[in-house]
Amino acid sequence: MGESNGPLANLDEWDEDVLRRYQSPAEGRRFRDYERTAKPQVREFYRLNHRYQTVDFVRGKQRQYTRLDRATMGVWEAIELLNTLVDDSDPDIDLPQIEHLLQTAEAIRADGRPRWFILTGLIHDLGKILCLWGEPQWAVVGDTFPVGCAFSDKIVFAEFFAENPDAADPRYNSLHGMYQPHCGIEALTMSWGHDEYLYHVVRDFLPPPALAMIRYHSCYPIHHEGAYEHLLQPEDRDLLAWVRDFNRYDLYTKRDERMDVQALQPFYKDLIAEYFPDQLRW
Repeated sequence: MGESNGPLANLDEWDEDVLRRYQSPAEGRRFRDYERTAKPQVREFYRLNHRYQTVDFVRGKQRQYTRLDRATMGVWEAIELLNTLVDDSDPDIDLPQIEHLLQTAEAIRADGRPRWFILTGLIHDLGKILCLWGEPQWAVVGDTFPVGCAFSDKIVFAEFFAENPDAADPRYNSLHGMYQPHCGIEALTMSWGHDEYLYHVVRDFLPPPALAMIRYHSCYPIHHEGAYEHLLQPEDRDLLAWVRDFNRYDLYTKRDERMDVQALQPFYKDLIAEYFPDQLRW
């Protein structure tokens, strides 16, 4: 799989492309137009993602990473580590990664949202440190979706699932696949990436809405496209409402305005200490 190491110029290119796909609420959305006009490297990214995100692959990554034995560090330390990683991989980025995280958190804070909501905005992308352990882009970012059942045609570039072995596996290619009808979103095995990884890191420390925002913020097929209703249960609507609420801050707060990291750091370190121990297992 040597070809899979770098279809995008940097990890932020996926975020930028999602923003282009969904635009702002005022501008509307032209999803299928986006598919026809997407850059070749974006198409290649999704070809690799859809080819290799199988049930076996996801289960393997769960075994590899959810033991949380890769590192021990605090949340702010992880933010600084991610900042270094992204800066090193993308010397032309407009703003350091830490400033993008602070932009999201500060927009949430400016709207008077709960403190746990602000903290979620700050940390939601920290799972991208998976890159430090050699994971290819298609296993770190990208739209997420359930594996183990028929792939929805509402997933971006769904045609690329023709290359996925699970699409021909009778255990997984039916409407419900390995699930029961209306089993609920938390019973689904999601494609592997930074969302699922960070969820396992922080799951013991944050309230359920925050965990849903972290775990499903890249699951555009469900929270934006309305796919997989046959697997959801009524209680999922409340969780997905929180995800959509968070998503508007995640998508639409990136801008060129610089953030005063040193001035903001005391507030956010105090906020982190309110919810997390000094050291977390990663």
